[in-house]
Amino acid sequence: MPDLFTSSREQRLNAARPLAARMRPETLVEFVGQQHILSPGKLLRRMIEADRLVSLIFYGPPGTGKTSLAELIAGATRRHFVRINAAAAGVKDVRDVLAQAKTQLESTGERTILFLDEIHRFNRTQQDILLPDVENGIITLIGATTQNPFFSVNAPLVSRSQIFQFEPLTAEDIRNLLQRAITDPVRGLGAFQLTVDAAAMDYWLEICDGDARRALTALEIAVLSQRPAAGNSGPNIHITLEIARDSIQAKAMVYDDDDHYDSASALIKSMRGSDPDATVYWLSRMLAAGDDPRFIARRIAICASEDIGNADPTALLLAAAAVQVTEFVGMPECRLTLAQAAIYLACAPKSNRVTLAIDQAMDDVKNSRTIPVPQPLRDAHYPGARQLGHEGYRYAHQFPEGYVPQVYLGVEKHYYQPTDRGHEAEIGRYLQRLAELDKAWAKAQQDDKG
Repeated sequence: MPDLFTSSREQRLNAARPLAARMRPETLVEFVGQQHILSPGKLLRRMIEADRLVSLIFYGPPGTGKTSLAELIAGATRRHFVRINAAAAGVKDVRDVLAQAKTQLESTGERTILFLDEIHRFNRTQQDILLPDVENGIITLIGATTQNPFFSVNAPLVSRSQIFQFEPLTAEDIRNLLQRAITDPVRGLGAFQLTVDAAAMDYWLEICDGDARRALTALEIAVLSQRPAAGNSGPNIHITLEIARDSIQAKAMVYDDDDHYDSASALIKSMRGSDPDATVYWLSRMLAAGDDPRFIARRIAICASEDIGNADPTALLLAAAAVQVTEFVGMPECRLTLAQAAIYLACAPKSNRVTLAIDQAMDDVKNSRTIPVPQPLRDAHYPGARQLGHEGYRYAHQFPEGYVPQVYLGVEKHYYQPTDRGHEAEIGRYLQRLAELDKAWAKAQQDDKG
């Protein structure tokens, strides 16, 4: 095994750092990923190159480069860099940094970047402390968070910052980082003369979920837990698929409030979009993350009426059954019922005409003049009802086809307009038949008067 420790204090400290820390990019050229915000010509790249920084909020999942990019920005703009983790810092720590930043700016003109990791862990009062110095330019704040800043960061702080959303690294990004770590003899593991099987590499690319730190940690564990092959002149370590699997154990499920609502939205939109494969994937992700199956069942039931309605009335029956079975059986067996219902809804004909009808009618009820109940429809089951004019109702079952033209609303409104899809097409034909009966009745009445 190579001797990673030397007499140099700096080298000893560097050797003690985890691989993921040692492999942090030292220049923007080395930075991997986030090209949607860092490509030449993009806003953040222009701000860095022109040294015209405003306060920034980096929002995205772990291991995507938020801390690394903040350090690179400080180096590229020659600003003093102070890092605080909001989970461990208090008001006094923040005030001390702000005071030092002001003193430094007054005495040397050097600006300070305050990198506040996990900014969402600061409460509203703690975040408010930053506002005056951010607004006056005493510090340039770079906040990092895995939670949606529009919910987790004070609105005044958000309004004074430019928000950049980080995406999980692609498989190719992770591959580049791992290859760099494998071959780099100074910061990486190049001294070990590694051989990594393609299957092992592909496994890491899949299981790390775009998290560079997770991938590099897995590589480091795989290497440091092996002995070099016997009979070689130098260290030689061979990483197989089995070793790669042991190095990372189980896939970490990142699932916070944003993931919960985003996944629920994806499930609903996939059912509405008639994609059963996407539907069952998002359902599986929610269940695997520990989402309440009753919440999922309720969303399926809502979709049955909102997006399918009378195009396939069976969808609502199946969704209602799924709600009952989920409540009665629970996990893990209710996943079968939820999958059955969700896939059925995804494959059913779609119509939102019931949704449009009730929404338009509710809007009229709330915002338009109230329509009085027509006299023939009013309750007539009490003495004196006829004296009030509650008469004239015609009982539909006493007429051919079980229908008789009659005033039911008193104004011309057409809230429900069925589509020509699924069962709703039959409803449309039936309503058309009733309209023809109305016309025939009206003509007969006119002829009688004539």
